Amino acid sequence: MGAGKWIGGIIGFMAGGPLGALAGFALGSLFDTSLDVSGTYQSTGNTTDNSYAGQRNSFLFSMLVMASYIIRADGRIMHSEMEFVRRFLRVNFGEEAVSEGQQILLNLFEESKQMDARDPQAFQNTIRDCGAQIAANLSYGERLQLLDFLVNIAKSDGNVCQAEIEALKEVALYMSLSAQEVESMLNMGGNSLEEAYKVLEVSPSATDDEVRAAYRRLALKHHPDRVATLGEDIRKAAEEKFQNINNAKEQVYKARGMK
Repeated sequence: MGAGKWIGGIIGFMAGGPLGALAGFALGSLFDTSLDVSGTYQSTGNTTDNSYAGQRNSFLFSMLVMASYIIRADGRIMHSEMEFVRRFLRVNFGEEAVSEGQQILLNLFEESKQMDARDPQAFQNTIRDCGAQIAANLSYGERLQLLDFLVNIAKSDGNVCQAEIEALKEVALYMSLSAQEVESMLNMGGNSLEEAYKVLEVSPSATDDEVRAAYRRLALKHHPDRVATLGEDIRKAAEEKFQNINNAKEQVYKARGMK
């Protein structure tokens, strides 16, 4: 499966801007005949199918771009973080896509080093511009799911350092999301009541009505239906996130004697 197949055609908002420029470098020789050198999809089938592929895989490439920033945030490229990405690609695209996706990330790492050698802020500025492009073209629910992917990369080695937390909050703001949403996702899957409150984005001093309202807001913005158009695999990831929110809600409700 060539890169042009699993990327699915970089069309729509990925055809230009900073993401398009990075795609031209990062994909490089991985392009096959379904892509021309500018990264524009050469339509060979149903227009609806091509649009679906472009939407889904522009989302996935955006995740890889932002992941390249998060993975290097602490100055190291951890095996566990790369393995998280490899596992994601293996499950959703097959074994061949693993080496291709890894090569794309390595190309992005190399590009970031070259850019920062010229200007220490260059790649950070590019990520900021990519975040703005993502914010302008992906829905709120899709951006939340992208952020969840990045948070899980940071959590994959069992320890999220301060540099990674700062990078996650930085990227979230670039994508018009909030630092509070980062904190919520970082605390998902935890066991303590304190973590459960953070997942719900509410203070322990909140009233019962405020807790109920906070849960309703989270349930609405994280509902898996919001990413259904991106494919079943992305929806399943959203369902897991949604379950973590429900688990936090049950923990808080139980502690308060709420029903």
